[in-house]
Amino acid sequence: MPQQRAARHLENVNVMATIESHGLRKTFGTTVALDGIDLHIEEGRILGMIGPNGAGKTTALNAILGLTSYDGELKVLGRDPWTNRDELMRDVSFIADVAVLPRWIRVSQLLDYVGGVHPRFDRAKAENFLARTTIKRTSKVRELSKGMVAQLHLAIVMAIDARLLVLDEPTLGLDILYRKQFYDSLLNDYFDRSRTIIVTTHQVEEVQDVLTDLMFIDRGRIALQCSMEEFDSRYLEVMVNPEHLAAARALKPLYERPVFGRSVLLFDGVDRDQVEMFGEVRRPSIADLFVAVMSPHSQNVAVSGPARRDEPAGQANQIGAAK
Repeated sequence: MPQQRAARHLENVNVMATIESHGLRKTFGTTVALDGIDLHIEEGRILGMIGPNGAGKTTALNAILGLTSYDGELKVLGRDPWTNRDELMRDVSFIADVAVLPRWIRVSQLLDYVGGVHPRFDRAKAENFLARTTIKRTSKVRELSKGMVAQLHLAIVMAIDARLLVLDEPTLGLDILYRKQFYDSLLNDYFDRSRTIIVTTHQVEEVQDVLTDLMFIDRGRIALQCSMEEFDSRYLEVMVNPEHLAAARALKPLYERPVFGRSVLLFDGVDRDQVEMFGEVRRPSIADLFVAVMSPHSQNVAVSGPARRDEPAGQANQIGAAK
């Protein structure tokens, strides 16, 4: 079932909303970081929040985590994150791209510390996860590789019984093996239908089959919002044979790009039967759709979600976390 539109109120939705906002806005002086966005993120979903640098993703995450004030309405797990942050953080875990662990601390000491400060930390779970790695309990953080530090951080987070997990570029700088292990562990050892995960990442291709929901954000507004079920049913990409190019263009594709001397057209809401005669039909990647939606040359296409771009974004090929 496709995700309900974000602007819809709670009374119209059967599934509990983990995050609900209406008119969420944040400015820094004259800079508008969030421009009145509406969110409805349901329990048990994995949302990918994608956007160019400076789009407002990190600001949105900071508001959700109670790290910055904001205008408008925002509820996270039924609480105001700005005024009830201490209570909220009992149910929330967070890994940031700039997250660091004390370099002097030993792994065993770190587990002792987290167990002492977080009431919902299950040390046995952390130990079980670490047992599948090469991380020694006697090692200091400074002796671990970057991938091992990520594994250690993930072991701690997965051992906390949190209802919401926020991941801001969690695998930044890791090699492909550690990135795959990270998401495999996240899905197999942590995620269930009662937890909600929000993730921003540069490696959008690696999370395409992990996500249940997708959001593009640009200049503080939501440019596209849909479930991955809707993504799969709505969007098609066709590598068109040259003799069929005019007929394919007549169907008004969302975007067109050249590949190896041929044209690849991305369609929204076109039946597969209509385009199979034109050439090779395939599922587009999230990155392909992102470029299409953000491109100044894309068609004026209706997208799910409460907000639309008023003007094209620059640097559409930059997909990353807003700093």
